[in-house]
Amino acid sequence: MLSHLDRKLVRDLRRLKGQAIAVALVMACGLTMMIMARSLIYSLESTRLEYYQANHFAEIFAHLKRAPESVAARAAEIPGVATVQAGISVQVTLDIAGLDEPASGMVRSLPDVGSPRGIEVQDADGADGRLIPRGEPELNRLFLRAGQWLPPGSRGEVLVGEAFAQANDLKPGDTVALLLNGRRQQFRLAGIVLSPEFIFESRPGAALPDNRTYGIFWMPYKELAAAFDLDGALNYLTLTLAPGAAPRPVIAELDRLLTPYGGRGAYGRADHPSHIRVSDEIRILTTLSIGFPVVFLSVAAFMTNSVLTRLLALQREQIAILKAFGFTNRQVVVHYLKFALVMVAGGTVMGSLGGVFLGHRLVLLYHRFFRFPDLAFRLDHTALPLALFVCAAAATAGVFSAVRRAARLPPAEAMRPEPPVSYRAAFVERTGIAHLLSHTFRIAVRNLERKPVQAFFTIAGLALATGILIVPNAFRDGVNEIMDFQWDIVQRQDVGIGLVEPANDSVSHLLRQLPGAVAVEPFRYAAVRIRFGHRHRQVAIQGLASEGVHNRVIDSATRRIALPAHGLVVSAKLAEVLGARVGDELIVEVLEGRRPTRTVPLVGLAQDFAGVAAYMDRRALNRLLGEGDVMTGASFSVDGAHRSEFLRALKDIPRVGWVAIKESLRANFRQTTAASINLIQTIYLTFATVVAFGVVYNNARISLAERGRELATLRVVGFSRREVGTVLITELVILALIAVPLGLLLGSGFASAIIQAVNTETVRLPLVLTARNYAFAVLTVTIASTLSALFVLRQLNKLNLVGVLKAPE
Repeated sequence: MLSHLDRKLVRDLRRLKGQAIAVALVMACGLTMMIMARSLIYSLESTRLEYYQANHFAEIFAHLKRAPESVAARAAEIPGVATVQAGISVQVTLDIAGLDEPASGMVRSLPDVGSPRGIEVQDADGADGRLIPRGEPELNRLFLRAGQWLPPGSRGEVLVGEAFAQANDLKPGDTVALLLNGRRQQFRLAGIVLSPEFIFESRPGAALPDNRTYGIFWMPYKELAAAFDLDGALNYLTLTLAPGAAPRPVIAELDRLLTPYGGRGAYGRADHPSHIRVSDEIRILTTLSIGFPVVFLSVAAFMTNSVLTRLLALQREQIAILKAFGFTNRQVVVHYLKFALVMVAGGTVMGSLGGVFLGHRLVLLYHRFFRFPDLAFRLDHTALPLALFVCAAAATAGVFSAVRRAARLPPAEAMRPEPPVSYRAAFVERTGIAHLLSHTFRIAVRNLERKPVQAFFTIAGLALATGILIVPNAFRDGVNEIMDFQWDIVQRQDVGIGLVEPANDSVSHLLRQLPGAVAVEPFRYAAVRIRFGHRHRQVAIQGLASEGVHNRVIDSATRRIALPAHGLVVSAKLAEVLGARVGDELIVEVLEGRRPTRTVPLVGLAQDFAGVAAYMDRRALNRLLGEGDVMTGASFSVDGAHRSEFLRALKDIPRVGWVAIKESLRANFRQTTAASINLIQTIYLTFATVVAFGVVYNNARISLAERGRELATLRVVGFSRREVGTVLITELVILALIAVPLGLLLGSGFASAIIQAVNTETVRLPLVLTARNYAFAVLTVTIASTLSALFVLRQLNKLNLVGVLKAPE
């Protein structure tokens, strides 16, 4: 049985259903994004943790040139080390049937002897698992997705990573050609696997994945060691730590141990490329789970305040009557808070359903990038009560003070109408230009000037509606800017290759003889640790031709930086991480070759959007390394008419370790990363548009409700419907003309703050605010305002003049 106040609540909701639904929709948009993002965070974090634990993911990693197997035993004696696993890791070139361009990959060794226990294997078609007896590594254990494990003593068989297999439609039983140490060999694919080391599969040092042309393989240690003359040797170590052990002292001691063997700097799990990628995505989702919902729920709080404030003003006499009949202040406050909480309940239900629905869809996007045995959407159950609390808090904050103020009003005072506004000559009349304006325009201006609070809140609502439309399109424009910058301004070569080992510059003369090669620019990469103060980063210095045209170093003004004969240019992000400025002296510790340590001045900052990098003139870098004219790779301009011949020729060069084709990288980025970002942008833009329409519609309804009696009076004294409509529409237009520019500024601030928050060391979006973005925001608000104006005019035509004028005073 409903109480008297609850029946009144139902009647109020029916009368204001349009505004209540608009507020609930805005709340739902904010809650959908919060629940979706928080649940995706929970899905990624929990799945990653379970995968790491089940497959014994290592905690410290180290690459080196070559060392005897006894070094692994010495590493196990380092205090704090629990487990050590040694192996071989080499870069190779591949020849895949049906793939025109040469592919490359990494081959890892598997222990020839391991524990005899079985492992559960999941078929790709979802069949029940079955036990495959095998030996397996102690750390970084593989998950067999399809096919079978390598049988004991097998030769000529390999395992392949799932990303590469799917990109090239490879299945167990297919064959691939690998160029091992200059010898071309055919291998049968025994199985398709996943590894916790390669949740994100990409070429070392590459910011973007290209799964068609780069893959990970595993084969028995003896077979791989024999191919590369590494019998009894290792060039890769992984370790786990004892409980309570800190990674930093272990890494320092491991570096000292491996330095004589060409150690390239050990690093912890936090610096592992695959781990970083997942962590960065979690960080981005964390930012989005806060940024967008805060903006949307702030708008919802504002709208709730507008609706309830107007309702309280209209029901001033009703509140007095309720109190006169014995209802307490507390009952009156609770009654009007219920009105807000009904909208909260509707928004929470819609937002929860929307968050779960979109979360299930968006988790499928991560299957393109992150390779887990089972990545499914997991609802973060803490998000639901949090969403309800946040939404209720936003609504309550928006109306509580107004409700309490109205409830405290004495009944005798509330029964009287509000005191009239103190009128005076309007600004246009004081300036003497009133006679130049129409009477409808003067009425509109007078009303705005005499009700500044209402005008302020209307402007604020329209500005928020405009501003939130800027942010999603800023993401899209940022992605487009990256594509243009990376592949039109910075990288102007057609193909890049990396050599298995550094070679004399004379190799570049041989590369120029390849069919279709128009221009060749050799480069030199060197692994280093750059220090400034107490901060450091391990990066690869890129030694480029000072006046080269293929790989250009660009500053923040899109001007080319000519690499000087002395000094180092680093990416602006790296300088920020190190806390260094141009003119500072950086300590460069080389992690290969003779391993010199030098002090090099920082002479410039480069603009880039993926990873962090350092640049030097190639000859200057070779001098720093204490080497002659050495190169580790080259970039090519290729005659399009001979492109196929050029790529076929690359497949037969044993020294080539990897190949990067610009158009393939660009197409892959467009099909994966850009497509995913654009999908998310579309979702956010849809929500922003809904919010914009909701705000504009709500403002129009409130304006009509507030002015109903005045407009009816104008009709009675002789104004036509058109003139009365012109007064109201003129007010909306004036407010919109003020609000939209403010909204564009506000949206620019929102975009800057959110993009800055989601940027990481691995991937950064530039802030790009285009005329197209601004035009879309203005057009959307204009359309929303026009539709709202048409609705207002329609309601004006239905206005019951007698009924309105009979409203109680």
